[in-house]
Amino acid sequence: MTDRWRLLACRGCGSAIVEAMLVACGVPYEREEANYETPEGRARLLEVNPLAQVPTMVLPDGSIMTESAAIAIYLDETYPEVGLLPPIGDPLRMTALRWLVFLVAAVYPTFTYGDEPEKWAGPELGTSTHAHRKVLWQQLEGEGRGPWFLGERWSVLDLYVSVMTRWRPNRPWFAATCPKLHAIAVALDDDPRFAPLWSANFD
Repeated sequence: MTDRWRLLACRGCGSAIVEAMLVACGVPYEREEANYETPEGRARLLEVNPLAQVPTMVLPDGSIMTESAAIAIYLDETYPEVGLLPPIGDPLRMTALRWLVFLVAAVYPTFTYGDEPEKWAGPELGTSTHAHRKVLWQQLEGEGRGPWFLGERWSVLDLYVSVMTRWRPNRPWFAATCPKLHAIAVALDDDPRFAPLWSANFD
């Protein structure tokens, strides 16, 4: 038993989104590198998560949380003053939940299947998945309000945008095609709260 949360994470992966949530909430945590592509990392992840995926969170009471959207909602309920999501009763909460699930259920899987298409089908899957991802990002661009995704209020959606725009098709494409999303990402690049996290994961 510990009073700290333990995050099993992999450098440059989606676990950086959850790590940013913890930083935003001021939650003391320990980060444990668990690269699912190595035998050692996969074995460690399998001890706590049958899918051997990151992020996997071990809470102070020993319970396990996976799935970044679930972790986001749990953190919002635990630390509502931070404002990861708009409060219950705020019309923007419905919008935030919709696009949170869109990010994890529609956009994120394009990396799961598109990065290693040979695991699931063939190279054509990778090509079509990368193209589809761009369409999804353009849909999000159309919904973004600026300066943050929900408008004047910051939310966890902006952390997703900050991290996921670092992956394919990469920041130059976003700058040219999705300027609102790119502006969100750049704004969080410069946020001193997250600078050590970005450096550790992406430099």
